[in-house]
Amino acid sequence: MENLKLRILVVEDDESISLLIAEILKQEGYETIVVNDSSKAIETANSALPHAFLLDLMMPPPDGFKLCRMLRKDPTFRRTPVLIVTALNDTDSKIVAIGAGANDYLVKPFCGKELVSKVNELFKDGKDN
Repeated sequence: MENLKLRILVVEDDESISLLIAEILKQEGYETIVVNDSSKAIETANSALPHAFLLDLMMPPPDGFKLCRMLRKDPTFRRTPVLIVTALNDTDSKIVAIGAGANDYLVKPFCGKELVSKVNELFKDGKDN
C-alpha cells in the first residue's frame, strides 16, 4: 500500500487511546510514533521527522492548541499536516484549532474507518500541492 513508510507522530496523553490510534494506523500501513508527554513532542518530531501529526487538545502543557502553533512556527513542520483528535466537540475549539494551523479535526469517540479516512485525506492534500 502507498501508506508504507509514511510516519505519523501521535501526541496523546491517554496511553490507551494512543495505542488504539497507533494500532489502527499500523493496520493501514502507516508507521506510527507515540508520545504520551506533549512536552517531548517537538524533540521527538525533530528526530523522527514525521510526515503528519495527530494531536490531542486536552493535555498537560503544552496543550494541543499551543503545540500546533509551535509546530507551525518551526520551518521544518510549517507544512506538515496536523489532525486534531479530541473529545472537545464545540465550535470554538474547532475554530481555535484550525486557526492554530490544524488541517482537520476529529472528535472522540471515533470509528477506525473515520480516523483512517481523515489521515488519508491529510496525505491526499499534500500530494495535490
